[in-house]
Amino acid sequence: MSNEMTELKIIGMTCASCVVHVKEALEKIPGVHRADVSYASGKAELKVDEGASREQMQAAVEALGYRAAFEDAMVQARPGLLDKARGWLSSTDAGKEGDKLHVAVIGSGGAAMAAALKAVEGGARVTLIERGIIGGTCVNVGCVPSKIMIRAAHVAHLRRESPFDAGLSAMTPTVLRERLLAQQQDRVAELRHAKYESILESTPAISVLRGTARFQDGHTLSVKLAEGGEHIVAFDRCLVATGASAAVPPIPGLKDTPYWTSDQALASDTIPKRLAVIGASVVAVELAQAFARLGSEVTILARSAMFFHEDPAIGAAVTEAFRMEGIEVLEQTQASQVSHANGEFVLATNHGELRADQLLVATGRTPNTQGLNLEAADVQLDERGGIQIDERMRTSAADIYAAGDCTDQPQFVYVAAAAGTRAAINMTGGEAKLNLDVMPAVVFTDPQVATVGYSEAEAQHAGIETDSRTLTLDNVPRALANFDTRGFIKLVAEVGSGRLLGVQAVAPEAGELIQTAVLAIRNRMTVQELADQLFPYLTMVEGLKLAAQTFNKDVKQLSCCAG
Repeated sequence: MSNEMTELKIIGMTCASCVVHVKEALEKIPGVHRADVSYASGKAELKVDEGASREQMQAAVEALGYRAAFEDAMVQARPGLLDKARGWLSSTDAGKEGDKLHVAVIGSGGAAMAAALKAVEGGARVTLIERGIIGGTCVNVGCVPSKIMIRAAHVAHLRRESPFDAGLSAMTPTVLRERLLAQQQDRVAELRHAKYESILESTPAISVLRGTARFQDGHTLSVKLAEGGEHIVAFDRCLVATGASAAVPPIPGLKDTPYWTSDQALASDTIPKRLAVIGASVVAVELAQAFARLGSEVTILARSAMFFHEDPAIGAAVTEAFRMEGIEVLEQTQASQVSHANGEFVLATNHGELRADQLLVATGRTPNTQGLNLEAADVQLDERGGIQIDERMRTSAADIYAAGDCTDQPQFVYVAAAAGTRAAINMTGGEAKLNLDVMPAVVFTDPQVATVGYSEAEAQHAGIETDSRTLTLDNVPRALANFDTRGFIKLVAEVGSGRLLGVQAVAPEAGELIQTAVLAIRNRMTVQELADQLFPYLTMVEGLKLAAQTFNKDVKQLSCCAG
């Protein structure tokens, strides 16, 4: 009787001992001369007699708790069953909903969680892999703790100074930073458990692996487990949602000092007497103002100007507000050398020497893509090390998707979550795109900065002729009633049609008014249509209506709440 070679796909092997057990079981079957078993590929190559029983081979493997199928049997499966066969054959966990599409998700932040839940909703089973703390940046070291700290600092500021000090006695508060930190971290832990951990625990279709993932090929991950050992995850689709980390500029001497990134700043239980901040964008300015209001003497080093990527009026307004609070803003200033001795930082700059008790470096974030071995899966990166994706969140590899801060998408958690949801729809057979044409952004300084759509410069660069109006807040009744008229609201419209293209606002609670502008732009409203809407009187969002009215009227000549 002639010998032949055949291949058996085996599901559920995770280690070398699995291989030994399967090999022994197969080679005991009459007619099987040799079984070469590999857990990395999940296959057994068999040298067998022509009449050897395939049913016995499958039964022997399944008796060990694994699942098995012959490769040629898969190919012969009738149309409609092939995808199901691939789904359960990609599993590394025998018998667990094996007929479902298997989606691997690397990360557990906003993009990862949104994708995992949407994929389950789409009928998939998910393996979620997290190397660190569940929840990613936003809830743990980003949005949530920073906004709590900013709010506490705002309260401290109002106790110390407000527009009503003539009638309400002011006082300098005692700042017990360690107690504020405990309150902050308690809320972080509460939200992490409610919005991440408990959801994962209560969703049986999601399995969580604690460890570091690395691609072996376009359909296989090797996970170095946190408790030791290795686990192989074979997948049908994979989402990379590994986020980003603080970027550190190559300033001589910096890496040899105990500088802060935002992570350390938010977790610090002390308020430094003197704080230097390198950076002039979102994270830098939010934390700079918070520390200043909690008692630090703060100096910001801006390589160019504050918010230099935005409309120049934004940076000018925030800089003025900061300087009024005693925050020193050094524009066109760069550090050329940093050292630390005797508990003091010394920064050499193009405008002289600066000394501080602590240094915060907040100059952007770098995608977390190193160590994933993405080249093994043919996933291409951009010049920043971010994963290149299309409008459907697909990478250059057919079954691998990416979303959030590890890509070139805007680094906002709501963008990441939206991208993760759409990636999951596409991974499970749907068709979804992410349109970022009307994307709001908010900076939680005081006054806040909020933007959406085109600035004048962006519109003109796109070849659109614009007509713009800027309304200062001394024309907004809510601001007058608050005795706080810092800032402005600017509307950018298209010449001719009058269609609203963009809004930039610097105002207290600007983040609360920007979504109305989002909806107006999304619905292609003209400034006249916006001006004709009913807005409640003595709200900050009424400033949008007043700004729209300035295209045709002098709002200074209108009575209160005039339509």
